[in-house]
Amino acid sequence: MAALPQLPAPVTLGDQAYAAIREAIVTGSLRRGEKVTERGLAESLNISATPVREALRRLEQDRLVERTGPRSVRIAEFGKDELREFTMIEDVLRALAARLAAEKSTAAQRRAMAGCLDEADALRAEMRQVAPGSERELELVGEIQELMRRFHLLVDEAGGNETLIQMLRTVDAFGTAERRDSVLSQARGEHRERLDERYGQHRAIFAAIASGDGDRAEELMRAHSHDSNVSRIAGRFLD
Repeated sequence: MAALPQLPAPVTLGDQAYAAIREAIVTGSLRRGEKVTERGLAESLNISATPVREALRRLEQDRLVERTGPRSVRIAEFGKDELREFTMIEDVLRALAARLAAEKSTAAQRRAMAGCLDEADALRAEMRQVAPGSERELELVGEIQELMRRFHLLVDEAGGNETLIQMLRTVDAFGTAERRDSVLSQARGEHRERLDERYGQHRAIFAAIASGDGDRAEELMRAHSHDSNVSRIAGRFLD
């Protein structure tokens, strides 16, 4: 008998709780060092404590939470040296993802990447027309950053390597909220030109991917990731 296709695993409440809590950590809704309880999370998610307990066990394995008691955890914090090591890993993984995207991406995936950049360019054009430091400017910065996050996810997916994607999801969880805060801080301050330069690097990376130049895509992505992470670490550990 011919082999039958495997059925997808059902999405359980534990899976949904894991995804929701992880996203709250990634986006900063749950702050680094914050102490939370199974009961509090369960009430917030409007579910029982059992799937939350399952989700927290998985998040412990991801090193995103640390157990502080039988029914409580703390959102993980990392020191400067440990965070620097995470960013070194991230630089290598993102560079490899860009190389694979240059070698394996489809036309549809490249169109999606280009669409993200075009949307972001339109928002940047609007940002030049609004008052510096205004609420609208900060909203636009956040929207642009979300588009850049989507761009990077598209690059990762275009590489087509599930193991690499999972590893990138893990390291990404250690810094998304801090990266957002760093970008907002620079948008308000005197480092705006440096922020503009980093934004422009996305177009160069895309051009290398679209042309199939894996060497160039890897080189540019490694430099881009490194620049971003250096800024993030400096912003977190101000003397």
